[in-house]
Amino acid sequence: MTQYNTVADDATITKTKEALEMNGFAVTIAANGDEAKKTALDLIPKGAEVMTMTSQTLKALGLDTILNESGEYDAVRTKLNAMYGDASKKRDARKLGAAPDYAIGSVHAITQDGHALIASAGGSQLPGYVYGAGRVIWIVGAQKIVADIDEARTRLREHVFPLEDARAQQAYGIHSSINYEVLYNKEPAGRVHVIIVKESLGF
Repeated sequence: MTQYNTVADDATITKTKEALEMNGFAVTIAANGDEAKKTALDLIPKGAEVMTMTSQTLKALGLDTILNESGEYDAVRTKLNAMYGDASKKRDARKLGAAPDYAIGSVHAITQDGHALIASAGGSQLPGYVYGAGRVIWIVGAQKIVADIDEARTRLREHVFPLEDARAQQAYGIHSSINYEVLYNKEPAGRVHVIIVKESLGF
Protein backbone atom coordinates (compact mmCIF):
# COMPACT_ATOMS: atom_id res chain seq x y z
CA MET A 1 0.00 0.00 0.00
CA THR A 2 1.49 3.27 -1.16
CA GLN A 3 0.64 5.28 1.96
CA TYR A 4 2.59 2.82 4.12
CA ASN A 5 5.68 2.88 1.95
CA THR A 6 6.04 6.68 1.71
CA VAL A 7 8.98 8.24 3.57
CA ALA A 8 7.84 10.79 6.13
CA ASP A 9 8.83 14.42 5.66
CA ASP A 10 11.45 16.11 7.82
CA ALA A 11 8.91 17.81 10.11
CA THR A 12 7.20 14.50 10.87
CA ILE A 13 10.53 12.76 11.47
CA THR A 14 11.57 15.50 13.91
CA LYS A 15 8.22 15.34 15.72
CA THR A 16 8.54 11.56 16.04
CA LYS A 17 12.12 11.81 17.30
CA GLU A 18 11.12 14.28 20.00
CA ALA A 19 8.18 12.15 21.10
CA LEU A 20 10.31 9.01 21.29
CA GLU A 21 12.91 10.85 23.36
CA MET A 22 10.20 12.06 25.75
CA ASN A 23 9.30 8.40 26.21
CA GLY A 24 12.85 7.36 27.08
CA PHE A 25 14.26 6.20 23.75
CA ALA A 26 17.59 7.42 22.40
CA VAL A 27 17.11 8.55 18.80
CA THR A 28 19.43 9.32 15.89
CA ILE A 29 18.26 10.50 12.49
CA ALA A 30 20.29 9.14 9.56
CA ALA A 31 20.18 10.69 6.11
CA ASN A 32 20.48 7.34 4.34
CA GLY A 33 21.22 3.66 4.77
CA ASP A 34 24.98 4.06 4.73
CA GLU A 35 24.82 6.59 7.54
CA ALA A 36 22.46 4.37 9.50
CA LYS A 37 24.81 1.41 9.11
CA LYS A 38 27.77 3.47 10.35
CA THR A 39 25.77 4.75 13.32
CA ALA A 40 24.73 1.23 14.29
CA LEU A 41 28.28 -0.12 14.07
CA ASP A 42 29.55 2.80 16.14
CA LEU A 43 27.11 1.79 18.88
CA ILE A 44 28.37 -1.81 19.06
CA PRO A 45 31.94 -2.27 20.34
CA LYS A 46 34.15 -4.68 18.44
CA GLY A 47 34.12 -8.04 20.16
CA ALA A 48 30.72 -7.44 21.76
CA GLU A 49 28.13 -10.19 21.98
CA VAL A 50 25.44 -9.29 19.48
CA MET A 51 22.24 -10.92 18.27
CA THR A 52 20.93 -9.97 14.82
CA MET A 53 17.18 -10.40 14.75
CA THR A 54 15.54 -11.53 11.52
CA SER A 55 15.08 -8.24 9.67
CA GLN A 56 14.77 -7.19 6.06
CA THR A 57 16.26 -3.84 7.11
CA LEU A 58 19.45 -5.45 8.41
CA LYS A 59 19.64 -7.57 5.27
CA ALA A 60 19.23 -4.54 2.99
CA LEU A 61 22.07 -2.74 4.77
CA GLY A 62 24.34 -5.79 4.91
CA LEU A 63 24.55 -5.52 8.69
CA ASP A 64 23.63 -9.15 9.25
CA THR A 65 26.66 -10.20 7.21
CA ILE A 66 29.02 -7.76 8.91
CA LEU A 67 27.96 -8.67 12.43
CA ASN A 68 27.72 -12.42 11.90
CA GLU A 69 30.49 -13.18 9.45
CA SER A 70 33.27 -10.60 9.85
CA GLY A 71 34.76 -12.31 12.91
CA GLU A 72 34.90 -8.93 14.66
CA TYR A 73 31.92 -9.62 16.93
CA ASP A 74 30.73 -12.39 19.24
CA ALA A 75 27.85 -13.38 16.93
CA VAL A 76 24.99 -15.08 18.73
CA ARG A 77 23.18 -15.86 15.47
CA THR A 78 26.15 -17.90 14.26
CA LYS A 79 26.15 -19.92 17.48
CA LEU A 80 22.40 -20.51 17.25
CA ASN A 81 22.70 -21.71 13.67
CA ALA A 82 25.27 -24.26 14.79
CA MET A 83 22.84 -25.56 17.44
CA TYR A 84 19.88 -25.81 15.09
CA GLY A 85 18.29 -29.24 15.02
CA ASP A 86 20.15 -30.52 18.09
CA ALA A 87 17.45 -31.23 20.67
CA SER A 88 20.03 -31.52 23.45
CA LYS A 89 21.01 -27.87 22.93
CA LYS A 90 17.50 -26.41 22.69
CA ARG A 91 17.54 -25.01 26.23
CA ASP A 92 20.97 -23.44 25.77
CA ALA A 93 19.91 -21.92 22.46
CA ARG A 94 16.77 -20.45 23.99
CA LYS A 95 18.71 -18.80 26.80
CA LEU A 96 21.45 -17.56 24.49
CA GLY A 97 19.02 -15.86 22.14
CA ALA A 98 16.95 -14.29 24.91
CA ALA A 99 19.64 -12.27 26.67
CA PRO A 100 22.46 -11.04 24.38
CA ASP A 101 24.48 -7.99 25.33
CA TYR A 102 23.32 -6.27 22.13
CA ALA A 103 20.25 -6.97 20.02
CA ILE A 104 19.76 -5.28 16.67
CA GLY A 105 16.84 -5.30 14.25
CA SER A 106 13.82 -3.19 13.43
CA VAL A 107 10.13 -2.67 14.24
CA HIS A 108 6.99 -2.62 12.13
CA ALA A 109 5.83 0.89 13.00
CA ILE A 110 6.69 3.90 15.13
CA THR A 111 4.15 6.55 15.95
CA GLN A 112 4.38 10.31 15.88
CA ASP A 113 3.50 10.32 19.59
CA GLY A 114 6.49 8.17 20.48
CA HIS A 115 5.47 4.51 20.58
CA ALA A 116 6.67 1.43 18.70
CA LEU A 117 4.91 -1.72 17.51
CA ILE A 118 6.58 -5.08 16.92
CA ALA A 119 4.88 -8.26 15.75
CA SER A 120 6.19 -11.80 15.43
CA ALA A 121 5.12 -15.25 14.34
CA GLY A 122 7.56 -17.19 16.54
CA GLY A 123 8.35 -14.61 19.22
CA SER A 124 12.06 -15.38 19.41
CA GLN A 125 13.16 -11.75 19.14
CA LEU A 126 10.74 -10.44 21.75
CA PRO A 127 12.47 -11.52 25.01
CA GLY A 128 15.67 -9.72 24.05
CA TYR A 129 13.88 -6.63 22.82
CA VAL A 130 11.62 -6.26 25.84
CA TYR A 131 14.00 -7.14 28.66
CA GLY A 132 16.79 -9.62 28.08
CA ALA A 133 19.25 -7.69 25.91
CA GLY A 134 21.60 -5.25 27.55
CA ARG A 135 21.20 -2.79 24.66
CA VAL A 136 18.74 -2.74 21.77
CA ILE A 137 19.22 -1.00 18.42
CA TRP A 138 16.36 -0.55 15.98
CA ILE A 139 16.99 0.74 12.48
CA VAL A 140 13.71 2.09 11.14
CA GLY A 141 13.01 3.41 7.67
CA ALA A 142 10.96 6.60 7.86
CA GLN A 143 8.18 5.00 5.81
CA LYS A 144 7.26 3.17 9.04
CA ILE A 145 6.21 6.37 10.82
CA VAL A 146 2.45 6.53 11.38
CA ALA A 147 0.11 8.87 13.21
CA ASP A 148 -0.87 6.67 16.14
CA ILE A 149 -1.11 3.10 17.37
CA ASP A 150 -4.37 2.41 15.53
CA GLU A 151 -2.64 3.27 12.26
CA ALA A 152 0.39 1.23 13.34
CA ARG A 153 -1.81 -1.85 13.65
CA THR A 154 -3.46 -1.13 10.32
CA ARG A 155 -0.01 -0.82 8.73
CA LEU A 156 0.98 -4.14 10.28
CA ARG A 157 -2.03 -6.05 9.03
CA GLU A 158 -2.61 -4.47 5.64
CA HIS A 159 0.95 -3.75 4.51
CA VAL A 160 3.59 -5.63 6.51
CA PHE A 161 1.87 -8.97 6.97
CA PRO A 162 1.19 -9.74 3.28
CA LEU A 163 4.83 -9.00 2.46
CA GLU A 164 6.15 -11.09 5.35
CA ASP A 165 3.76 -13.93 4.54
CA ALA A 166 5.06 -14.03 0.96
CA ARG A 167 8.65 -13.96 2.26
CA ALA A 168 8.00 -16.80 4.69
CA GLN A 169 6.49 -18.96 1.97
CA GLN A 170 9.48 -18.40 -0.26
CA ALA A 171 12.09 -18.82 2.49
CA TYR A 172 10.53 -21.58 4.61
CA GLY A 173 7.65 -22.98 2.58
CA ILE A 174 5.08 -21.97 5.22
CA HIS A 175 2.68 -19.11 5.84
CA SER A 176 3.46 -16.51 8.45
CA SER A 177 1.05 -15.28 11.12
CA ILE A 178 0.76 -12.48 13.63
CA ASN A 179 0.95 -14.52 16.81
CA TYR A 180 2.49 -11.91 19.08
CA GLU A 181 2.40 -8.13 19.26
CA VAL A 182 4.44 -5.93 21.58
CA LEU A 183 3.59 -2.27 22.03
CA TYR A 184 6.32 -0.10 23.48
CA ASN A 185 4.69 2.82 25.30
CA LYS A 186 7.89 3.96 26.99
CA GLU A 187 11.46 2.76 27.49
CA PRO A 188 12.16 3.55 31.15
CA ALA A 189 15.47 1.68 31.27
CA GLY A 190 17.05 3.72 28.46
CA ARG A 191 18.14 0.54 26.65
CA VAL A 192 16.72 1.19 23.20
CA HIS A 193 18.39 3.33 20.53
CA VAL A 194 16.23 4.08 17.49
CA ILE A 195 17.94 5.05 14.24
CA ILE A 196 15.36 6.67 11.95
CA VAL A 197 16.48 6.56 8.32
CA LYS A 198 15.23 9.06 5.75
CA GLU A 199 14.74 6.23 3.28
CA SER A 200 12.36 3.35 2.75
CA LEU A 201 13.98 0.28 4.31
CA GLY A 202 12.46 -3.09 5.07
CA PHE A 203 8.74 -3.75 5.36
